[in-house]
Amino acid sequence: MNISFDNVHKFGKILFETQLFKHYHFPDMLNYYSENFVAFKQMPSIHEFESTSSYLREFHKKNGQNHLMFILPENKSLNHEFQKYLNLNEYDYSYNELYFIQPEDFPKFTKNPDIVVENVKSETMDTFLQLQFNIDLKFGVDFAKGKQAIYKTNFNNKNWKQVIAYYKGIPAGTLDLIISDTTVEIDNFVVLEHFQRRGIGTHMQKYVMEQFPNHVVILVAEGEGTARKMYIKQNYKCVGYQYEILKIMDDF
Repeated sequence: MNISFDNVHKFGKILFETQLFKHYHFPDMLNYYSENFVAFKQMPSIHEFESTSSYLREFHKKNGQNHLMFILPENKSLNHEFQKYLNLNEYDYSYNELYFIQPEDFPKFTKNPDIVVENVKSETMDTFLQLQFNIDLKFGVDFAKGKQAIYKTNFNNKNWKQVIAYYKGIPAGTLDLIISDTTVEIDNFVVLEHFQRRGIGTHMQKYVMEQFPNHVVILVAEGEGTARKMYIKQNYKCVGYQYEILKIMDDF
């Protein structure tokens, strides 16, 4: 099967579409930058980017949103002229990479009995929510509070599984699984910093492979992040990249 960024889940729904772009909007959480954005269908010229930026600025201004976010077409890079324009206009830009693996290709290892990985259940939901709140606080209290409602909704979604890992009985990591007929997407994958380098992340991924042996497992990693090296070592394959452009507005 062909794996692309089209397989990656989006909370935002298409609000408006032109020949150049799709505007995704997620009214349930307006400060969720990566779910309120414009995705270009083809590489824009600088003039087209400026025009689209003006459109999104006005829309977000009406909704009290203080950001502009754009996603470029898959496997398209920024040329020097475009980078210079973004730098001069105080936009940040980075890229993500899309990885996939067949579950049988995940490396074998000896499991550590101190590490327990399981699906979140009704009786562990409060633990999961508190763990997620603490993780999300790095993006601000309002963001962390907003995500709580999303986690509660996802818990009742049959195509969604929430996973929690414990180290010696202490909550240590979490991830979400978004399930389709052919793929399982690992999202929101976090191991708390003081529990890292103990194999917890590996145990969590192995749990996914065992639960979904007949699906292709996919995930998105920061293109300049350190996690991508781990995924390559674990036999994931990179199938593409995608640039994101972001600007936070102090005053609209």
